[in-house]
Amino acid sequence: MQNFTLSLSNLICATIGHHYNITNKITNHINEYKCSSCGKEVTEDILGNIEDLTLKQKNINKSVALFFQKKMHRKYFNAHEKPVL
Repeated sequence: MQNFTLSLSNLICATIGHHYNITNKITNHINEYKCSSCGKEVTEDILGNIEDLTLKQKNINKSVALFFQKKMHRKYFNAHEKPVL
């Protein structure tokens, strides 16, 4: 038999569900969330499904965020360049 303790915050999440807040915006479509009651961290995958935020997923999200920031930076500055006459 497993021995576990159920805290009040875990009990609230188990009965009424988690209350997730965005903690990190990776791209326009991918975010990381943290439950304000129990502290559980989750993220969205490519298809928009919620999955647990593991160390591997954190590293993937960090790489994707860096790539996305560089892409948006290039897009912004290429669109605002003055034409050379």
